[in-house]
Order: sequence, then C-alpha cells, then structure tokens
Amino acid sequence: MSDIRDYAIVTAAYWGFTLTDGALRMLVLLHFHALGYTPFQLASLFLLYEFMGMVINLVGGWIGSRFGLKLTLYMGLSLQVVALLALSALNPAWPEWLSVLYVLIVQGGSGVAKDFTKMSSKSAIKLVVADDGPDAHGTLFKWVAMLTGSKNALKGVGFFLGGFLLADLGFAPALWWMAGCLGVILVAAVAVLPADMGRAKAKARFGDLLSKSPAINRLSAARVFLFGARDVWFVVGLPVYLLGVLGWSFTEVGSFMAAWVIGYGFVQGFAPKLIRRSTDGRTAEIKAAQYWLFALIAVTLALAGAIQVGWNPAMTLIVGLSLFGVVFAVNSSIHSYLILALTDADQVALNVGFYYMANAAGRLGGTILSGLAYQQAGIMGCLLTAAGLLVLAGVFTIALGPVARPVR
Repeated sequence: MSDIRDYAIVTAAYWGFTLTDGALRMLVLLHFHALGYTPFQLASLFLLYEFMGMVINLVGGWIGSRFGLKLTLYMGLSLQVVALLALSALNPAWPEWLSVLYVLIVQGGSGVAKDFTKMSSKSAIKLVVADDGPDAHGTLFKWVAMLTGSKNALKGVGFFLGGFLLADLGFAPALWWMAGCLGVILVAAVAVLPADMGRAKAKARFGDLLSKSPAINRLSAARVFLFGARDVWFVVGLPVYLLGVLGWSFTEVGSFMAAWVIGYGFVQGFAPKLIRRSTDGRTAEIKAAQYWLFALIAVTLALAGAIQVGWNPAMTLIVGLSLFGVVFAVNSSIHSYLILALTDADQVALNVGFYYMANAAGRLGGTILSGLAYQQAGIMGCLLTAAGLLVLAGVFTIALGPVARPVR
C-alpha cells in the first residue's frame, strides 16, 4: 500500500507540474507572437527547452537509478518554480536580442524541470506493478495509459489556462500565480515521499546511460520521428496559422489547442481497450504499434491533400487534426507501454531516461522544423514534413519485430 501511496503522490505532483508547463508554453507563444516575432524566432524560444530535455532524460535516468526518484522529482519541481519566477522578471524595455536570449535560457531551465519530473513519475509505475501474475502486462498497460492520458489532458487544460491567464492577469502576474501553486505541491511532496524510491540495488555506472538493447534503441528511434512529426505542426505552425491567417484570438487559439490535447489525453487513457493483448505482453503490442503508425501516415497525407484541393481550411484542420490526435494518441500510448514492458524494475530509470531522451530529441527537431517549414511553405509545409518524419518512424517500428524478453 505504501508503494501505491507514493505513486499517487508522485502522480499528483506530475499533474500539478503539467498544468504549469502547458500554461507556460502557451503564455510564451502568444505573448511573443503579439510582440511581432517571426515563426522561426518563436520556435527558437523553445530550442534550449527541448535540447535540455535530451540531456536531462539521459543523465536524469542515471541520477534516479543511483540516488532515487525522490531527488529527481524535487529537482524538477524546484527548477520549474525558479523558471516561472525568472521569466516574470522579463523587461519589455530590453533589446530584442537580450529578450530572446533570456527567454531561451529560462526555457532551458524549464526543460530541465519538465524532464526530471516526467522521468520520475513514469519510472514510478514500474515500481508498483508486479512483474508476474495472470494479467501483469495488462495492468501495466492500463496504468501507463492512465498516467500518460491524464497528463496530456491536464496539459491541454494548461494551454487553455495559459491563454486565459495572459488575457485576464497579464504576463508577469500569471507566472507568479503558477509559481505559488507549484510551490505548495513541492512542499507537500517533500513531506511524505521515502528517500530511496526508485534507487537501483546495484549502483548504476555512468557508462550505463546508453541502452544496450537493440529493441529499446529501435523503439527510441521510432519515438524521435513520431514526436517530431507532431511538433512540426503543433509547436509553431498551427497556432501562428490560427492567429495570423484565420484571425483567431488568444483565447480561441488557447482553447482549441487545449481541446486537442485534452481529447488526445482521453484517447490515450482508453487505448488499452483498442489493442489486442498477447500473453508475453509484447508480440501483439509491437504489431499494433506498426499498424497504428501507418494509419497515422495515411491520416496526415489525407489532411494535407484536403487542404491542397481547397477545402475550408478551418473546418478541415479542426476535423483532420482531431482524427490525427486520436490515431497519434494510440501510437503514443503503445510506445509508453512498450518501454516499460521491455525493461525490468531495477533498470527502469536508466531505460526510461534513455527513451525519453529520444522523445526530447524528436521534439527538438520538430520545434526547429516547425518554424522553418511554416516560414517557408505555411501549414502545408508543416504537414508534408510531418508525413516524411512518420515514414521514418515507420521504418524503425517495422524493425522492432517480435521481442521475446525484457531487457535485464
């Protein structure tokens, strides 16, 4: 029961963090778009955020394995509070280059915070689900889907919250409000979590950071291109298109992005009911990852084609991206399950850290391409780039093949 209590506390902390993370992204995007920044300049504000995610997922897995997940969780929550307060000190009178540099650095700190917190909470699932039993794999899939789905639903609420707070309170007061709420969550977590949660029995060596498993390497490579394909239109292209071409307001853009992510999160939570299960917890699930990935390629190309032939752009994007979100959510949920199914509890922090390093690499690439593709070819350029990245994800997903045993 204490393991479940600890996991519940970690999950609650992750939920609180996720709200502030989604709100912060929307605040920065909308605020700097209103100041006249170009799509590539907007994308550049998030580059260090995504790059630090790569570094921290890799190093954070080693820290969590060696010193416990409690430490990495506290580091994540504390750094996010500092980042929120630091960003509120941004001075409109500063020259543009200084503002960009300052936000870039602060966003880098927020990226560190996000991935310490994410790695801690997702690794904790493996610690409370038994490795044996009649439905151990099914239970693990359900718990992973519930955490991932709820996280993304709350991130969507954060997008709405960011747009609302910017319009209602202003930039700096909104950041102060979020920092205060997250500080309360941090104090509560410090008071109750055990010090050794997630610490490996054998001390992890720094040389263990990189995965030794071909299956995890291939799954991680597929994750790079899968999330790059989402962020190439999601990070900059779509919100700038809605604001600049369709003339939507801050609140309308924030609400749409929020609704998309909330719906995506609910589908992730429902995904285990859509997937045929195998007795080893891996064979049928890997085949499902392959089928759903190629369905996502088809949806992306169909959406680009509908816009190209002149269908109503607003309605086409709303309907098309809703369908993209459903299929993408199932893909993401299967991936999040497989990384835990392919590892054991003693190495979970290391392997999850490596895997989410790949996730962050995909987001970094997608962020850069989002600004470049939109600036060069508009929303169509973003969608076609996304389709190309999904084809590459498909190559690595096919290469996974049946995997008989988890990594030891």
